Amino acid sequence: MKPRLTLAILAGRTASLVSRCIGHGGTVLPGHVVPRIEPTALSYIARQLRGGSVIVSGTNGKTTTTRMVAHVARSAGFHPIHNRSGANLMTGLVSALASNSDLSGHPRGDLGIFEVDEATVPSAATAIAPRILALTNVFRDQLDRYGEVELVAKAWRAAAAGLDPSATLILNADDPTVAQLARDAKARVLTFGFEDRSVGGAYVAHDADRLLCPFCAARLAYAWTAYSHLGHYACPSCGWSRPRPDVAATAASVPSPTNPMGSTLTIEAPGETATLELPLPGLYNAYNALAAAAICTALGIPLDKTAGSIGGSEAVFGRFERIAVESGALVMVLVKNPVGFNQVLRALAGPSPASGSALAQTGQGEKPLMVIAINDLFADGTDVSWLWDVDFEVLAERRYRVLCTGLRAQDMALRLKYAGVPCVDVEPLLSTTIDSALATARRGQEVLVFPTYTAMLDMRHELQRRGHVSPFWED
Repeated sequence: MKPRLTLAILAGRTASLVSRCIGHGGTVLPGHVVPRIEPTALSYIARQLRGGSVIVSGTNGKTTTTRMVAHVARSAGFHPIHNRSGANLMTGLVSALASNSDLSGHPRGDLGIFEVDEATVPSAATAIAPRILALTNVFRDQLDRYGEVELVAKAWRAAAAGLDPSATLILNADDPTVAQLARDAKARVLTFGFEDRSVGGAYVAHDADRLLCPFCAARLAYAWTAYSHLGHYACPSCGWSRPRPDVAATAASVPSPTNPMGSTLTIEAPGETATLELPLPGLYNAYNALAAAAICTALGIPLDKTAGSIGGSEAVFGRFERIAVESGALVMVLVKNPVGFNQVLRALAGPSPASGSALAQTGQGEKPLMVIAINDLFADGTDVSWLWDVDFEVLAERRYRVLCTGLRAQDMALRLKYAGVPCVDVEPLLSTTIDSALATARRGQEVLVFPTYTAMLDMRHELQRRGHVSPFWED
């Protein structure tokens, strides 16, 4: 019995309860309160989890990947503790554990599944001592916070090298910035990647963030790319090359022939093969599913059970979240960096100029509506120059009318004008924008909504106030 820990957990829960009673989420408030009273709370609770902990980090997809893993783990008989709201700093980790333990600090679960902010990985790994550390990708993201990708890689290198030899380090073989971390690792290394080259293309895209060998700085030669700098690469100078993945997508249909908003993957792991019908769109979500399959393999869950469970998983709030509005819907997809936004546009912006988006059909003859909500608060990244690296030119010949909103609505509209998008309007007020989006949805259209992080939370808060969604912490 640790009286100080008991007091800390009780104080954290009280603060969270008060916060929710006055209409706020309170999901990270215990993480601010608990460590002030008991600084060792995170390590103490985490190290009592019988099944250990899984840490997942990456620029894009960590929330979706951890949601998939938690879904599979529950179906396999685990009782996971998961920061499902997406609070991925140290405060969010403390909150998740303190809120799911008794007053003595004994966890009410047996497996921790935590998404962790890229810059927080070293401190989280030190505190939690994870059973599995999964690193999925590194792209340019919030340059004001992270700097260039090599700074993130440097922090990850230290975390990977410091893992206990009994742990498992899971790496994306298709991302050279991630794959390089295997060289100094003392832990077991398990890799995942795409073997099927029928998706993607032969050329490296302009938004690629890793073109040089991490060991000799010679230019990497790519035989195939999935997107950005993810693909099959080799260094012609020092000979370093992509490792052959342990968990691989050996066949892929993106989109799926039977579901244009999903994918079909054949996944192979050591001694196992399974087919996965993924209900989420885009190659980026196929990578999320493949990462989840690798993590579940490391947890000892059979691949066929993993594939079946992931096939029944649902989208995370704000990440391809479909909000029904009478005969139409709002389809909300978080955007936060060039690579992610480009993948979302390619997956959802429409198969041809004539037809518009598969999601945005309307029988009323009006142009389909797309809403782009850009904020520049700390959680979004205060530097919005990344918008100029997004391929908005793909919208130039589409039939969309684009409504720009948020704190940087004018910047977004300017970027679209330079991209040649013909129908662009500006409405800085999110509430007024939501009025327009809901009215359009009621006429039978599915409205694409692309917000940055704080804009997404603001929009969901307004939609919650109007009765269209539940609070995100209840998702």
